Amino acid sequence: MILKRKPLSMAEAKEYMDKDSGTDIIGFVKKFIILKPGKAKELREKIEALDLLKVREEHISKIIDIMPETSEELNKIFNDMSLDEDETKKLLETIKEFK
Repeated sequence: MILKRKPLSMAEAKEYMDKDSGTDIIGFVKKFIILKPGKAKELREKIEALDLLKVREEHISKIIDIMPETSEELNKIFNDMSLDEDETKKLLETIKEFK
């Protein structure tokens, strides 16, 4: 049963997968996870604490999945809008804390 619709990163979604989900699905997700679920939640909280108006939940999920290192990589996530230099700098500094 779906209780809430919220975009999750793959690391966060892995917490909700049980052993009955199938080893193929869990194995696939594990290949692409960069952060552990706890660290992913911590990064989400830090990004949300920046209180940037342009950054939505789905953007945060993609940031956690991709962990961009440059402004060009970050801007690919925000293809529907552009971040200013200050917003980009804040996000990249926050991401670097988790590398």
